[in-house]
Formats: sequence, structure tokens, C-alpha cells
Amino acid sequence: MKIATFNVNGIVRRLDNLLAWLADAEPDIVCLQELKASDRQFPRSALAEAGYGAVFAGQASWNGVAILARGSEPILTRAGLPGTEDRAEARYIEAAAHGVLVACLYAPNGNPQPGPKFDWKLHWNERLIAHAAGLVEAGVPVVLAGDYNIVPEARDIYPTRSYDDNALLQPACRAQFDRLQQQGWTDALRALAPSETLYTFWDYRRERWARNAGLRLDHLLVSPDLVPRLRRFGIDRDVRGASEASDHAPVWIELGPEPGRRRR
Repeated sequence: MKIATFNVNGIVRRLDNLLAWLADAEPDIVCLQELKASDRQFPRSALAEAGYGAVFAGQASWNGVAILARGSEPILTRAGLPGTEDRAEARYIEAAAHGVLVACLYAPNGNPQPGPKFDWKLHWNERLIAHAAGLVEAGVPVVLAGDYNIVPEARDIYPTRSYDDNALLQPACRAQFDRLQQQGWTDALRALAPSETLYTFWDYRRERWARNAGLRLDHLLVSPDLVPRLRRFGIDRDVRGASEASDHAPVWIELGPEPGRRRR
């Protein structure tokens, strides 16, 4: 089973890019972020024609998250992260699909920092940590996938000092990412590629794509029972290089069958 996360950066504007990637990559489950579209604008029919059911939480012009499932309809279990109801931001959605509970998240950017936007980022992350604790304790297979807007380690960004003051790299955010993993979550890409340089985002400015000046912002954390099923991962860089591309590339993991279940 192939599970992907992709910050599409405008699903209406980049629908053709998304559909082309879905046809080529054939992921079974997809978490999409930064839809920048209201519920009414969400292209449900086009995705259905491509073979995907969907649940989504839209927001006009900003944010927005969705979960797609190939050949089936995801079962919505939660829209919105507990403890963030005072801000009408579509940043979290959760659904069951293909025998896995999948959470799709788009964490706040937090810039400029210090300031209220950074404070909100830390608060939102704390609510995620609190909710994630209950998910991992439930003992069911769960994937927390999305754009965390955190660069976990120094090796997850190209050599530069230009991001030193950026919210994405601050010690407080990195400590929150570490605390998530201490609950029992595993950073799937790092588990499969412990020593590789991995980037998932390249800013449009200053020729960062052409220079491969990237950051790793998009993560898939898996619950303990999914760790033995991790097989492969990929970062579909060619999608980032396409015309009218998002500034993120799709990222995916492949899970093997459940123990005791034969492949058909």
C-alpha cells in the first residue's frame, strides 16, 4: 500500500498537475495540504473520474486539507484538531481508508518570529501532540502525514545561514517534533534512509529549485505497528520540476501486507 503526502499549493490552479501525478504514481492514499479552495470549489468530480474518493476541509484562499483514497471512499473520523476551534483554519482532517487511520495536517508556518504567529504555531503543535498521544495509545495503525512546517535537523536543509531566524528551524519547534516521536511515532523517511540528504520543498525565490536548495518539511510519522511494514519511500522530484508546479514535491511510503495476510 502506497501512502503519500503532497502540499499541492492551490488545488484548482494545479489540478492538472495533481491528476497527472495521480495517474502516474497511483498512490492508494493521498494527504493533500494547502488546497486554497472552499468546499464548493473542491474538484470532487474530477478526482472521482480519476478513481479517488475524497474527504476534505476547504478554506477559500488559504489552508485546506484533504484525504484521497483510490477506489474507495475514505471514512471521515475528524475534521479539525481539538483545542484549535477558536481559529477557523482548515489544517487537520482524519479518515479511515484501506485499513489504516490517516491524519492529514498542515501546520502553521509561524513567521515572522518571535511574535503572535509563532506563538500560534507552538500552540497548534501542542494540540497536535496531545491528540496524537491518544491515537498512538489506541493501538491501531495510524499515519500522521503532511506539511509540518518543521525542519527537524540541520541536515534537512541546504547549507545556508539565511534561514537561521526562520520559524521552521527554531529549537522550540524541533523539540516538539522530537516529543511526537517520543510518544512512539517513527519518522518513516528517516527510518528508511537514515543517512541520506532529503528535501521535499524548494522555495520559488532565488533559484532554489535550480540550485537544489531545499528543505525537508513534509513528513509521514507512523505508529509502532506500522514500522515493521515499512518497505520503500520516494520523493517525486519531477513533479516539482513541472510547469506551474507546487513548491513541494509529493512524498510517499510503501507498506507491506499486514502480518499473516497474504498478497492477492
